[in-house]
Amino acid sequence: MAIFFILISGAFIAFSNLMMRKSIDNGGTTKGYLVFMMLTAFFSAVLLEPVRSGNYAWNGSVALLGAVAGVIFAFMLYFLGRALEKGPPGLTFSLLSSSTVMPAILMAFFFGADYGFPYTFWHAIGSIIVVSGIFWAGQGTAGMLERNRWVFFCIGMFALHVALLVLFQWRALLLNFSHPEEISTFFSSEEIKSVWFLPFMFLTSGIVQLWIFIASEKRKPKAKEALYGLLGGAASGTGTFFLICATSKATAFENAIIFPMYTVAIVVLSNFWGQKLYQERVNWKACQVSALGLIIGTVDWKGFLSAFF
Repeated sequence: MAIFFILISGAFIAFSNLMMRKSIDNGGTTKGYLVFMMLTAFFSAVLLEPVRSGNYAWNGSVALLGAVAGVIFAFMLYFLGRALEKGPPGLTFSLLSSSTVMPAILMAFFFGADYGFPYTFWHAIGSIIVVSGIFWAGQGTAGMLERNRWVFFCIGMFALHVALLVLFQWRALLLNFSHPEEISTFFSSEEIKSVWFLPFMFLTSGIVQLWIFIASEKRKPKAKEALYGLLGGAASGTGTFFLICATSKATAFENAIIFPMYTVAIVVLSNFWGQKLYQERVNWKACQVSALGLIIGTVDWKGFLSAFF
């Protein structure tokens, strides 16, 4: 069941990615789109977290941590939007998804195996394969207009996504650690469980997106920006819901593979609509290489094998 949920989640996130591109096609910008997307995602997060759980206990430290994540998320989305305006959508989203191999390296460097973040031979091989696939796919952009600006925005998007994922994993470490105060003096074992992290991440991101839009656009949002933003936000919130369902229902075997499957599903589906709707020349062999690298580098092989032996 968890695998089914994770594939549904990937499909909704890929649809949310498409809505961002459609906003550009209809004369809008990603800046206007993201304001409405974050607004919808905020309300979705409130429904998925405090309302669904019935737990409304407030914690300012967790809300502040969510706000920090929201600032990183906002600028990551800004760079993503600019990259989409300058270059091919399928490859852009593939680059974004490929950044999921990096947090394992950084968490292993900062915390190591003692805290549940070993860095294995498979992590290294998977990372090398992912990078190889990216460079192979990127060869098709040699004649692209504004290629240098697209590369610049992709680098910023990639780095900020890695920072956001590291923050997520650090929070997960605190959630699963019996005495989180030994790692961070800001949170106790009860405080870190506050449900306000995700809502405040989306709320802060939405405020930053609104500031960017007002400062740079100086106009009223267009109707299509609002429409696609609401659809994209609803899809993103629904995708998050199914992601939560997948993680809560996963068996030991499924836990080892659901996140790689989630990432690969987004890569494949985003490239699929990029090819079908925008005639993007997708190097499917390069995508397959990157997907293979993601699977090799992010699957919990020990947990995977323990399900059989």
